[in-house]
Amino acid sequence: MKQKGENIRDRAFDFACRIIRLYKYMIKQDHTNDILCRQLVRAGTSIGANLEEADAAQSRADFISKCNIALKEARESNYWIRLYKATELLSEVRLKEILQESHEIVSILTTIVKKTRAKTE
Repeated sequence: MKQKGENIRDRAFDFACRIIRLYKYMIKQDHTNDILCRQLVRAGTSIGANLEEADAAQSRADFISKCNIALKEARESNYWIRLYKATELLSEVRLKEILQESHEIVSILTTIVKKTRAKTE
């Protein structure tokens, strides 16, 4: 678990690393998992990439846009993890912490987007 207040960019980076390790584990288990795994890797690593872009945004609108994309990717990551759990591709025990982190990242990004939008109105 991460410390409260830890930088969201750091959390997104750590999350991406966990997603890649999960991908490597799943591919070792069964190569037929590759298509689903790639979807999670794409979404899970995109969160941090978009937050890095948001950090260099040219305007508040650009910042909101990049954070919103990161939020969408976080939600998609959450979907794929839930799907792995529901279809028993991976055990609930193996997915518990990464699913929790996924939920927390979605919550944090939702708050960032809402608060930043409120400041522009």
